[in-house]
Amino acid sequence: MNSRTFLSRFAAAALLVLCCACGISMPSAAGAAEAQKGSPAAEMILTDMIGRKVSVRPGSYQRVVCIGAGALRMYSYIGSPDLLCGVEDIDNLSLARRPKMFDSVARPYILALGAKLAKLPSCGVGGPNAQAAEAEKILSCSPDIVISEYEDVEKEDALQEQLGVPVLTLKAGPGGVFDKNFAASMRMLGTVFGREEKAEALVSYVEASRSEISRRTADIPEAEKPAVYLCGLGNWGTTNHLMTAQNFISLKVANVKNAVAGLKSNGIQPIEKEKFVSLGKDMDILIMDAAAVKNIRPLYAEDPTMFDTCKAWKENRVYLEMAYNAYYTNFEIALMNAWFIARSVYPARFEDIDLTDKLNEITRMFLGAELAGQIAAAPSSFGGYQKIDTAAFFK
Repeated sequence: MNSRTFLSRFAAAALLVLCCACGISMPSAAGAAEAQKGSPAAEMILTDMIGRKVSVRPGSYQRVVCIGAGALRMYSYIGSPDLLCGVEDIDNLSLARRPKMFDSVARPYILALGAKLAKLPSCGVGGPNAQAAEAEKILSCSPDIVISEYEDVEKEDALQEQLGVPVLTLKAGPGGVFDKNFAASMRMLGTVFGREEKAEALVSYVEASRSEISRRTADIPEAEKPAVYLCGLGNWGTTNHLMTAQNFISLKVANVKNAVAGLKSNGIQPIEKEKFVSLGKDMDILIMDAAAVKNIRPLYAEDPTMFDTCKAWKENRVYLEMAYNAYYTNFEIALMNAWFIARSVYPARFEDIDLTDKLNEITRMFLGAELAGQIAAAPSSFGGYQKIDTAAFFK
């Protein structure tokens, strides 16, 4: 036996003794060979966003279907579009017959992925009226995992049993892009698809944005803060100038004074017309969500005096933010809206922020594409982020 062979065998024996002492299993020769070829992904139990325990093999999935409001959007921030093997009809703009209520509004994930999505088979109709997943259509796409936004434990368990593949449920939460559930959903997707670094980078970017907006406005005295009324919040198609919220997260992040207070509950809700009128003298600035314009326009045509009691309207201090709800939350738009609100209310603190550059930066981070121009060009964007000429906007 030559010295090289002796040393090799001695090292192997020493390693075996060390592994046995530490309780570590040594792979067999066959196992070692399999490892060299690329062994199957290790199985793990993952708790999804509605508390279900789901067995997954991270990094192993090759065929993905996303179902329910917002699921495909959130997947698109982390997962590869090349893995998609089916799409809901609402997200396939090439189909003549499908839900079209969101076609005029900018949905950045559709702008970025529309051409790819148009080539995929249907995994269901989708849309606000779809209250349950369509198992047969999903099965026809042969997915090896399903990413869902149907937040019902029993239905998700039943669907998983029908499909025979993991069904993972995402969730955002009332804080939208700033909610801890959004961050947790991104990290879960990162784990499942082997894209942990991408998920962490996105979560960190959102948190850094939040911190920077808050830092710039933290020292503004309460007495110097203008009162802001958020106009037209809510779901696409079901909102008008009376829909608002007293605890809106973007205002809190930017240390903005909300003109609305004292409501019995938080969350987006309509206020009475009389309350809107009574608040008018205190509305220093009005931020209108673009989702409300199509509903406010005919109301204003009937009654051009509807904003006459609103100080901001009379003084031409009205600003248009982009619709952040369209088949669930446009999270990148929600983040941009926070920057836009902060810049509109405190222009001196954000004079270095170019709106187009910032929006391109955000969509590049979320979707890998600069989409500011396409977002502004959408019919229901009305030209994008802007100060409204109140004498001409609705004429």
